[in-house]
Amino acid sequence: MHVIPVETAQASVEKASIVVTTTPSTKPILKNEWVTSGTHFNCIGADAPGKEELDPAILKRSKIVVDDWTQASHSGEINVPVSRGILSRQNIWAELGEVVARIKAGRTSPNEITVFDSTGLAIQDAITAELVYRKALEKKIGKLVHL
Repeated sequence: MHVIPVETAQASVEKASIVVTTTPSTKPILKNEWVTSGTHFNCIGADAPGKEELDPAILKRSKIVVDDWTQASHSGEINVPVSRGILSRQNIWAELGEVVARIKAGRTSPNEITVFDSTGLAIQDAITAELVYRKALEKKIGKLVHL
Protein backbone atom coordinates (compact mmCIF):
# COMPACT_ATOMS: atom_id res chain seq x y z
CA MET A 1 0.00 0.00 0.00
CA HIS A 2 1.24 3.47 -0.85
CA VAL A 3 0.32 6.58 1.12
CA ILE A 4 0.53 9.80 -0.86
CA PRO A 5 -0.06 13.09 0.96
CA VAL A 6 -2.32 15.53 -0.88
CA GLU A 7 -3.29 19.15 -0.37
CA THR A 8 -7.06 19.05 -0.94
CA ALA A 9 -10.13 16.92 -0.22
CA GLN A 10 -10.67 16.69 -3.97
CA ALA A 11 -7.21 15.25 -4.57
CA SER A 12 -7.75 12.71 -1.79
CA VAL A 13 -10.91 11.33 -3.41
CA GLU A 14 -10.41 11.54 -7.17
CA LYS A 15 -8.15 8.51 -7.54
CA ALA A 16 -9.00 6.64 -4.35
CA SER A 17 -10.55 3.19 -4.27
CA ILE A 18 -11.48 3.41 -0.59
CA VAL A 19 -12.29 6.60 1.29
CA VAL A 20 -12.79 6.77 5.06
CA THR A 21 -14.46 9.88 6.40
CA THR A 22 -13.88 10.80 10.04
CA THR A 23 -14.48 14.55 10.34
CA PRO A 24 -16.93 16.47 12.56
CA SER A 25 -18.33 18.32 9.51
CA THR A 26 -21.90 19.59 9.41
CA LYS A 27 -21.82 20.16 5.65
CA PRO A 28 -20.58 18.00 2.78
CA ILE A 29 -16.84 18.13 2.22
CA LEU A 30 -16.67 15.54 -0.59
CA LYS A 31 -18.37 16.44 -3.85
CA ASN A 32 -20.18 14.13 -6.23
CA GLU A 33 -18.17 15.22 -9.27
CA TRP A 34 -14.93 14.05 -7.63
CA VAL A 35 -16.10 10.45 -7.21
CA THR A 36 -15.43 7.81 -9.85
CA SER A 37 -17.14 4.47 -10.29
CA GLY A 38 -15.90 1.70 -8.04
CA THR A 39 -15.18 3.92 -5.04
CA HIS A 40 -16.07 2.62 -1.59
CA PHE A 41 -16.77 4.93 1.36
CA ASN A 42 -16.58 4.01 5.04
CA CYS A 43 -18.38 6.87 6.75
CA ILE A 44 -17.87 7.17 10.50
CA GLY A 45 -17.55 10.92 11.07
CA ALA A 46 -21.24 11.79 10.94
CA ASP A 47 -22.10 10.50 14.40
CA ALA A 48 -24.77 12.95 15.51
CA PRO A 49 -27.82 14.68 14.05
CA GLY A 50 -26.86 17.42 11.59
CA LYS A 51 -23.45 16.01 10.72
CA GLU A 52 -22.63 14.98 7.15
CA GLU A 53 -19.50 14.59 5.02
CA LEU A 54 -20.71 13.36 1.61
CA ASP A 55 -22.58 15.33 -1.01
CA PRO A 56 -26.08 13.75 -0.98
CA ALA A 57 -25.70 13.22 -4.75
CA ILE A 58 -22.96 10.67 -3.95
CA LEU A 59 -25.41 8.79 -1.74
CA LYS A 60 -28.12 8.90 -4.42
CA ARG A 61 -25.86 7.03 -6.86
CA SER A 62 -24.45 4.57 -4.31
CA LYS A 63 -25.31 1.20 -2.87
CA ILE A 64 -25.73 2.15 0.79
CA VAL A 65 -25.30 -0.26 3.69
CA VAL A 66 -25.98 0.93 7.24
CA ASP A 67 -25.26 -0.92 10.43
CA ASP A 68 -28.77 -0.05 11.68
CA TRP A 69 -31.43 1.91 9.77
CA THR A 70 -33.00 3.62 12.78
CA GLN A 71 -29.70 4.72 14.26
CA ALA A 72 -28.18 5.80 10.93
CA SER A 73 -31.26 7.77 9.92
CA HIS A 74 -30.98 9.83 13.11
CA SER A 75 -27.23 10.19 13.53
CA GLY A 76 -25.31 8.65 10.62
CA GLU A 77 -24.08 9.94 7.27
CA ILE A 78 -27.59 9.58 5.87
CA ASN A 79 -29.29 11.59 8.66
CA VAL A 80 -29.32 14.99 6.93
CA PRO A 81 -30.46 13.72 3.50
CA VAL A 82 -33.16 11.63 5.22
CA SER A 83 -34.37 14.60 7.29
CA ARG A 84 -34.54 16.72 4.11
CA GLY A 85 -36.44 14.06 2.14
CA ILE A 86 -33.53 13.47 -0.28
CA LEU A 87 -33.15 9.84 0.88
CA SER A 88 -35.59 7.38 2.39
CA ARG A 89 -35.52 3.80 3.65
CA GLN A 90 -35.98 2.68 0.04
CA ASN A 91 -32.58 4.17 -0.88
CA ILE A 92 -30.80 1.94 1.62
CA TRP A 93 -29.64 -1.33 0.10
CA ALA A 94 -29.16 -3.24 3.34
CA GLU A 95 -28.26 -3.29 6.98
CA LEU A 96 -24.86 -4.76 7.77
CA GLY A 97 -26.37 -7.90 9.31
CA GLU A 98 -28.14 -8.69 6.03
CA VAL A 99 -24.85 -8.56 4.15
CA VAL A 100 -22.97 -10.57 6.79
CA ALA A 101 -25.74 -13.22 6.81
CA ARG A 102 -25.70 -13.25 2.98
CA ILE A 103 -29.35 -12.25 2.82
CA LYS A 104 -28.27 -9.42 0.52
CA ALA A 105 -25.09 -9.18 -1.52
CA GLY A 106 -22.49 -6.53 -0.90
CA ARG A 107 -20.69 -5.21 -3.95
CA THR A 108 -21.88 -7.01 -7.09
CA SER A 109 -20.01 -4.97 -9.68
CA PRO A 110 -16.56 -3.39 -9.68
CA ASN A 111 -18.19 -0.19 -10.95
CA GLU A 112 -20.60 0.27 -8.06
CA ILE A 113 -20.06 3.13 -5.69
CA THR A 114 -20.63 1.69 -2.23
CA VAL A 115 -21.14 3.42 1.10
CA PHE A 116 -21.01 1.88 4.56
CA ASP A 117 -22.62 4.26 7.04
CA SER A 118 -21.26 3.09 10.38
CA THR A 119 -22.81 4.56 13.50
CA GLY A 120 -21.53 1.75 15.69
CA LEU A 121 -23.58 -0.76 17.62
CA ALA A 122 -22.99 -2.02 21.14
CA ILE A 123 -23.02 -5.62 19.87
CA GLN A 124 -20.07 -4.80 17.58
CA ASP A 125 -18.14 -3.43 20.56
CA ALA A 126 -18.98 -6.46 22.73
CA ILE A 127 -17.90 -8.95 20.06
CA THR A 128 -14.67 -7.05 19.41
CA ALA A 129 -13.89 -6.95 23.14
CA GLU A 130 -14.48 -10.72 23.40
CA LEU A 131 -12.14 -11.38 20.45
CA VAL A 132 -9.41 -9.19 21.93
CA TYR A 133 -9.82 -10.88 25.31
CA ARG A 134 -9.50 -14.38 23.79
CA LYS A 135 -6.40 -13.37 21.81
CA ALA A 136 -4.81 -11.91 24.94
CA LEU A 137 -5.46 -15.17 26.81
CA GLU A 138 -4.00 -17.22 23.93
CA LYS A 139 -0.85 -15.10 23.84
CA LYS A 140 -0.67 -14.79 27.63
CA ILE A 141 -0.50 -11.01 27.45
CA GLY A 142 -2.32 -8.27 29.31
CA LYS A 143 -3.36 -8.00 32.92
CA LEU A 144 -6.52 -9.29 34.56
CA VAL A 145 -8.26 -6.53 36.51
CA HIS A 146 -11.13 -7.34 38.87
CA LEU A 147 -13.79 -4.63 38.92
